[in-house]
Amino acid sequence: MAWLLKQSVEVLAPFLCRLFNWSLQNGIVTSTFKSAYITPLVKKADLDPADAKSYRPICNLSVISKLLERLVQKQLLKYLKDNDLLPDLQSAYRAHHSTETAVLKVLSDILSALDSGNIAMLTLLDLSAAFDSVDHNTLLQRLRKSYGLGGKVIDWFTSYLSDRLQQVRTTTTSSVPSAVLFGVPQGSVLGPILFLLYTADLLQLVKRHRLMPHAYADDTQVYGQCQPSDAGSLAQRVSVCFDDVSAWMSANRLQLNPAKTEVLWCASSRRQHQIPTGPVRVGDAFVSPVTTVRDLGVYIDADVTMRTQVTNTVRACFAALRQIRSVRRSLPQHALLTLIQTLVITKLDQCNSVLVGASGYLLDRLQSVLNAAARLVYSRRSSEHITPLLRDLHWLRVPERIQFRLCVLAYHCVHGTAPAYLSDSLRPTSEVLARRRLRSADTTTLQVPSTRRSTLGDRAFPVAAARAWNCLPPQTRAASSLMAFRRAAKAHLFQLSFQ
Repeated sequence: MAWLLKQSVEVLAPFLCRLFNWSLQNGIVTSTFKSAYITPLVKKADLDPADAKSYRPICNLSVISKLLERLVQKQLLKYLKDNDLLPDLQSAYRAHHSTETAVLKVLSDILSALDSGNIAMLTLLDLSAAFDSVDHNTLLQRLRKSYGLGGKVIDWFTSYLSDRLQQVRTTTTSSVPSAVLFGVPQGSVLGPILFLLYTADLLQLVKRHRLMPHAYADDTQVYGQCQPSDAGSLAQRVSVCFDDVSAWMSANRLQLNPAKTEVLWCASSRRQHQIPTGPVRVGDAFVSPVTTVRDLGVYIDADVTMRTQVTNTVRACFAALRQIRSVRRSLPQHALLTLIQTLVITKLDQCNSVLVGASGYLLDRLQSVLNAAARLVYSRRSSEHITPLLRDLHWLRVPERIQFRLCVLAYHCVHGTAPAYLSDSLRPTSEVLARRRLRSADTTTLQVPSTRRSTLGDRAFPVAAARAWNCLPPQTRAASSLMAFRRAAKAHLFQLSFQ
């Protein structure tokens, strides 16, 4: 259907425009746009096909209905952004907000807490079928009272949510259509945004308990810090917070899943003996602390060394390299390079900003992946020198790749396109009262906050990003566009990497 629309856009555009305008002006979504079919796909090849839990339901909606939703989404997001109504610590489905920025914020706060001599507690909440449990009446009421929507707008959303149908379809059979009474439409454009608005009050609830929340879609992180001697008090405060969270979820037809909730105590390597080992109460269940959690795809260790993250990244990259090596003789070099860039380099660079300040041993392990990839491209032996190969491929070494990512994030912060929870942590030197009369106040540098330990505080985003930014030449920091900045920053770091 999509290809037909693209090929016939000049003919169909006027009719679609009239149809969409009619829908928005009358607050009505036609019934054909509210019918979906579910395609069950086996999650993994080795799972039992007779077990319903082995399948992932893929929801398919009309392409034209998604076009209408995208128009509404753009207007809704603009309204929410202009009126500062979006949750400040919710990072999903928003431009320049990602899993990387979310984890970077949480990890930065934890590192700062450990640098001041405290310990930190990180809890990852799990919701059961969160998107499918949204109550339509509660959502519409929230859109009215919390976000000020009314008139034809609320009529449109009421029509959008009501009288929806879905049916399961396979290659041979189809089920009888059934009504969708709860939940935001799966596979839709507007569904995720509506879920964020539905659960926004949860973040404020956590803050009232003097804890810090951060959410990405239905993944919620709750963390706090304290002196080692006050660990029991912090655990009790978290348990009380979870009681209120559970009550709030029950009132909003959501359900907390204590069985999949994880608790991680974080402390410096020297203070590991001070962290509690007893279980933490989450509702009616008791959750035992773990030594490593996987938070939005990033592994965080109790001593925040990022050892597990590096180990899993290296393992995944070398597994991909072994598969590529098996078909090496059948590929021209440009195709081989594309495969390596797609399957290996992207894994190596994914969320690599959290690895700033990692030990030399861990960075060397990551560098070994890059070296192996370069040797595979040129069919060289491991005994041959790697520097000429990396230079010819124009690949930055791992430390410089991390610095490059930090510089790009700092550029977004300076130019107001980064999430507020990151950009607010960076402060231009010119705004520091004590330095306004100094020569450095006229530059575009950022203030570097003071820290106690290079292994902890210096790894926090406000410190690491400011230092990476300040090390760039002034003309690079003054680049007129992101593309120009990336080119200049990479050229500068490439020169440092191979000088």
